[in-house]
Amino acid sequence: MVFLQLFFAFLQIGAFSFGGGYAAMPLIKAQVIDTYGWMTISDFTDLVTIAEMTPGPIAINAATFVGNQVAGIPGAAVATAGVILPSCILVTGLAFLYSRYRKLTLMQGILRSLRPAVVALIFSAGLSILIPTIFTDGSIRFAFDNINLFHILCFVGALVALRRYKIGPIKVMIGCGIAELLFTALL
Repeated sequence: MVFLQLFFAFLQIGAFSFGGGYAAMPLIKAQVIDTYGWMTISDFTDLVTIAEMTPGPIAINAATFVGNQVAGIPGAAVATAGVILPSCILVTGLAFLYSRYRKLTLMQGILRSLRPAVVALIFSAGLSILIPTIFTDGSIRFAFDNINLFHILCFVGALVALRRYKIGPIKVMIGCGIAELLFTALL
């Protein structure tokens, strides 16, 4: 039963996560936390971090990680198959249609209309990662004991390094990891 749940949960994620891995994060969160309760919000934040740090698409890394956590290696294989199957089918069909009808105004209009939805999904994914990082209990409650000032400083520093100084994301991730290690070691 758990294998069917994993397959269909990630089949839905694979079918509806337009816009890439970050756009899939709200869908993954809804399935693994809200629907099935396979993870806590803290575990989900760790999942996002691991999926981002490892090579490959985020949704596939997340499916493999969740499947492994829930049902071991067979679970990882089932969840991964579920998340990639819709893309394989859809991309094959879309490639055929796009190559045949790419000049049509209707096709261009459809693609343009999907952009705002993709931006909203990515923004939602960013918030679902940011909120449990900044607020220690995972809920937006402005109290001194619920706010992680160090993570806010890391976030602002990483944002400035990425946007203002154009430092590469890998260097920023390594820098934040080192800062966290030093901060933890000093406390």
